[in-house]
Amino acid sequence: MLQVGVSLLSIIISLFSVTTQGIEKAFLQNSSGQLQTQLSRRIKLNISLPEPISFSDQISSEQAFFFFQDLFSRYATLEFFPEPEVFQPPGTSLLIFKARWSFRDNRNNDQSVFEVFFLLQHETPSAEAGGRRSGTRGAGPPAQWKITEIKAEKI
Repeated sequence: MLQVGVSLLSIIISLFSVTTQGIEKAFLQNSSGQLQTQLSRRIKLNISLPEPISFSDQISSEQAFFFFQDLFSRYATLEFFPEPEVFQPPGTSLLIFKARWSFRDNRNNDQSVFEVFFLLQHETPSAEAGGRRSGTRGAGPPAQWKITEIKAEKI
């Protein structure tokens, strides 16, 4: 029984690791398309970013794509450092991933540093999104961690 629990934990950690690496890569490459693949398509996303960006709203993943496309064209990422530990609120299937993001305003070269919090929810892709594999009965795509909220504090 203990081996099954350890195996499940290692699978969850590896899936979470893939997600956090995808988020890190999206910010380092200033890629809204890459970030969009990490966003939940099932619910509106809560995004709240302080000055100099000053944005707070609930938007769809499609709207988030255009928001981050504009944001990454105005602000160039200098560094993105993920925190090694994650936090799981008690009694939930959510995880909080934290990172330090420093960026430069392309218009005036001002630099800012945010502590960014990503709320991740465990989702199983729908049949139409990933499809069931032909020839396998009941085997759909693996569950993934998806961003449902992005909040930041200025450091």
